[in-house]
Amino acid sequence: MLKPLLLTAAALALVAPAIAQRGPRTERVEFAPRHSFKIITGTIKGHDAVRYLLAARGGQKLKVRLQTGNPSNYFNVTAPGAQAAVFVGSSSGNSFTFTIPSKGDYAIDVYLMRDAARRLENAHYTLTVELF
Repeated sequence: MLKPLLLTAAALALVAPAIAQRGPRTERVEFAPRHSFKIITGTIKGHDAVRYLLAARGGQKLKVRLQTGNPSNYFNVTAPGAQAAVFVGSSSGNSFTFTIPSKGDYAIDVYLMRDAARRLENAHYTLTVELF
């Protein structure tokens, strides 16, 4: 009787970290025909995050602006295949303009800072994305 219970507990201990470390929700940014911008509204809570993927070509300009009522809500921008972000909102603010160096999917990650996430705060935000 005790052995099956111990096996179940051990299995749950192995699975729990994988569940807790799930990645951000991913959404693809698509522009309406003849439009070069998109306004996205959303809400995140605690450790939730959203990754917006945007296909871009070299030479285009990317402009991103975040409006939020939560001062711990930020976004980062990461180039395709890069380990480090080209823009870190927590140290650079809520607006970013960038000339795309090469073709690929650029990631815009919207998140809460760790202290706010631990307090399970939520953030309602508007993300304006322009590609021209």
